[in-house]
Amino acid sequence: MEQQSDIKKNHTILLAEDDLDDQEMLIEALNQKDPSIRFLVAATGSKALELLKNMAVSGPPSLVVLDYNLPEMSGAEILARLREMPEYDKVRKVVWSTSNSPIYQKKCLELGAHSYIVKPSGIAGIRSVADALLALCLTP
Repeated sequence: MEQQSDIKKNHTILLAEDDLDDQEMLIEALNQKDPSIRFLVAATGSKALELLKNMAVSGPPSLVVLDYNLPEMSGAEILARLREMPEYDKVRKVVWSTSNSPIYQKKCLELGAHSYIVKPSGIAGIRSVADALLALCLTP
């Protein structure tokens, strides 16, 4: 029974994504897996950073998912700023992007991303990404 309560533990995911379709598909896939997840969504890099700074007081999210190509500030730039905020050291950060550039991947991993995911094109791929993200929320 204890494992069941771990799964039902409320988690907050900050999703920084400017594409509404990508936002909706990922949130829907995650909600199908665990409807208790709370989402904070930002469509720009500066808004994501603002939300993260505000959350530092109340407690950081379980997971931060950043699109690499965001308006105003890239996912990599947000990762660099989060390195200056010790309260985010233990928060898992994932970058997802349409680009499979090894240069982007290396940069993000060096800046503290737990993983770099190339956005899948179909719903089965989105579900697979949702499984991976949920696993990161549940792993201490």
